[in-house]
Amino acid sequence: MRNLLRNLAISSRSSLLRAVAVATAGSALVYSNIDPNSRPTISISVPRIGNSLTELWGTPLFSVGPATSGQGDDLPHFSRAAADAENGASNSKHNSHCLGRDSIANAAAKVGPAVVNISVPQGFHGLTVGRSIASGTIIDSDGTILTCAHAVVDFQGIRVSSKGKVEVTLQDGRTFEGTVLNADLHSDIAIVKIKSKLPLPTAKLGSSSKLRPGDWVIAVGCPLSLQNTITAGIVSCVDRKSSDLGLGGMRREYLQTDCAINAGNSGGPLVNIDGEIVGINIMKVLAADGVSFAVPIDSVFKIIEHFKKNGRVVRPWLGLKMIDLNEMIIAQLKERDPTFPNVDRGVLVPMVTPGSPADRAGFHPGDVVIEFDGKPVASIKEIIDIMSDKVGMPLKVVVKRANDVVVTLTVTPEEANPDM
Repeated sequence: MRNLLRNLAISSRSSLLRAVAVATAGSALVYSNIDPNSRPTISISVPRIGNSLTELWGTPLFSVGPATSGQGDDLPHFSRAAADAENGASNSKHNSHCLGRDSIANAAAKVGPAVVNISVPQGFHGLTVGRSIASGTIIDSDGTILTCAHAVVDFQGIRVSSKGKVEVTLQDGRTFEGTVLNADLHSDIAIVKIKSKLPLPTAKLGSSSKLRPGDWVIAVGCPLSLQNTITAGIVSCVDRKSSDLGLGGMRREYLQTDCAINAGNSGGPLVNIDGEIVGINIMKVLAADGVSFAVPIDSVFKIIEHFKKNGRVVRPWLGLKMIDLNEMIIAQLKERDPTFPNVDRGVLVPMVTPGSPADRAGFHPGDVVIEFDGKPVASIKEIIDIMSDKVGMPLKVVVKRANDVVVTLTVTPEEANPDM
């Protein structure tokens, strides 16, 4: 190799520039030809050098453009642009729905006017000692505002939704007195209402079920009382469980993002690149940066329906600890216990609360739920969705036990204790 380098003649300054360009760009093409009847040769193919090294390639190495999914989804993504090696022609055209320089600004502009600052007086025995600041979003032209419960509910009366008054300030500077209509501390979602004679801006609600890890999202709100603040990031996880965060009580799921969230962002919207609300920001990890959480908007829809129907959120309780099964978990369980039922899907019951509705119905630890209220189930979420608010209604449940014994049980859910 040393002899080869010594014999490699650089005949001109242009050749030297080419050699430097190859070393700098790291993009030379090396061809080797080893023939037993001829001398070994090595060829180095170098792109044409223009007036500067920035003209080495006709197209940028990385560009931003849309993905064209087989299902018709237009999702922003990063795509690699390849140079035309044959003619050196540049390809500067991008697909029409790319994530461009204005995408985030446009999304923020759609939702921004509907994002409000909520100021709540804090007092003790009737004396006002300060104010807490939160964010919210107007979701209906009648003045309905979506926000978080922990900012507007009096925690001295934790069992009762606050009917107190709050101050609401719009992006355009208008100020209103708002009334807290409903609040659910378990999900941390609340509804505030304001009245206005003039039209109110509203934000569009999207769907959190369409989100994937890596999707771009925007957090809009009033951190540290700084109104109209926008931060951007990506979805880190679409189904972060409350148990992962060390939160007790009933099971909840959150969207995890790396958007910058601070005090005052609580209750503000998490927005997708189309300017639609996909979550409500409620908390962050204090000891870390870029670890924030939002309530998925699909869950918020259900909470709002409960508010309209019952005036509160009704949650059925069975008294079961449950685990979603997948192919690998099933294989591991069968390896440990050959009598484990032959299933390819279902929900495992590792524990039954003594005296609970499930205990009275005859559930046993080790049961695998395969049907719930006549519908096949493969996840805890499906069971929760089927139960909805069916408190006091008998439900048929089919479980599989050791040695493939199939049992049909009847369980009657009770309303969960709000402190659970």
